[in-house]
Amino acid sequence: MPAPNYQDVVEQVMAAARPRIGAGKVADYIPSLGEVDPNQFGFAVATVDGEVHGSGESKTPFTIESISKLFALALVLGHDDKAIWKRVGREPTGDPFNSLIPLQLAKGVPGNPFVNPGAIVVTDQLLHDTGDAYGAVRALLRAETGNPQLHVDAVTAHSEETTGHRDRALAYLTADFGNMLNPVHETLDHYFRQCSIMISCEELALAALFQARHGVRADGSRLLSEEDARGVNAIVLTCGTYNEAGEFAYRVGLPCKSGVGGGILAIVPGRCTAVAWGPGVDDKGNSVSAAVALEAFVKLTGLSLF
Repeated sequence: MPAPNYQDVVEQVMAAARPRIGAGKVADYIPSLGEVDPNQFGFAVATVDGEVHGSGESKTPFTIESISKLFALALVLGHDDKAIWKRVGREPTGDPFNSLIPLQLAKGVPGNPFVNPGAIVVTDQLLHDTGDAYGAVRALLRAETGNPQLHVDAVTAHSEETTGHRDRALAYLTADFGNMLNPVHETLDHYFRQCSIMISCEELALAALFQARHGVRADGSRLLSEEDARGVNAIVLTCGTYNEAGEFAYRVGLPCKSGVGGGILAIVPGRCTAVAWGPGVDDKGNSVSAAVALEAFVKLTGLSLF
C-alpha cells in the first residue's frame, strides 16, 4: 500500500473531528485537569522515518496521564525483565481501570499493565530496576522527542497525589498480597509524577515511534526485541483504552493507548503513529473527539490492522 499524503489526511481528520470538539467532560476528579479548556483539539502523525505532520493544537502540551504506562512497560521489558509477567497479567479486565474487585479476586496480581494497579506494579518494578522510575520515563520521552525541556507539571502531580486515594488503596492491597518491591509511598510518588508529564501530540507521536519500528529507537538502538514490541502492541490493542478496548478495536482497529488527560495514541506497526487530543472524555475515560479522529484516520488511510 503506498504511503498516504499525511498532511492532507491530518487536515481531513481535523474536519471530521470538528463537530465533536468539546464533547465529553474533562476529568475534574483530578483538580488540575478540571481547569483545562475542553474546546481544544490537536492531531498529529509521525512516520517511522521521523517525519511529523500536525494540525490544530498539535504543539500544545497536555498531561500524558495513562499513556505514560506504555513507556514504563517498555523500559521494564527493555531491561530484559520478563519477571514482570509473574507480577501482572496480560488479559483485558472488562472492569474500570481503578477497580479494587478484580485485584482482590486475583490475590494482588493485576489483570494487565494498563489498569491502574498493573501500572503501579510496573512502576514499582522500574523503580527496583533503575532507582528512578519517573526519571527513566522522562529520559526516554526526552530522547525520543528531542525535547530536553519536557517536564512534569507540578500542579498536576500535586493534584494526583492529594486526590489519589483509590490508587493508594490499590497499591496497599497489592502490597498486602506481597506484590510490591518498594515502599508504597515511594512507588506512588514516581507513578503520580510519571502521569503528570506534559507532552504535545507531535511529541507523543515521535516518542512512541519505537513501537511502530518494532522496538527500534530514534537513534537506531534497540529498546525492545521484535517479539516484545509485538507483544506490547497486542496488549495496547486489547487493554489500552480501559474497558472500552473492544469498541476501539471495532471502530479503529489499531493498538490505542488513552489517558484521562484527553490524549489517545495509535500505533501502525511498520508505518507511523497517530495522536489525537481533546480534553473531554467519556464515562470510560477516553477522549470523545480523539476517538472520532482516529476512526476517521483509519477510514481515510486504510491502515487498520483488520
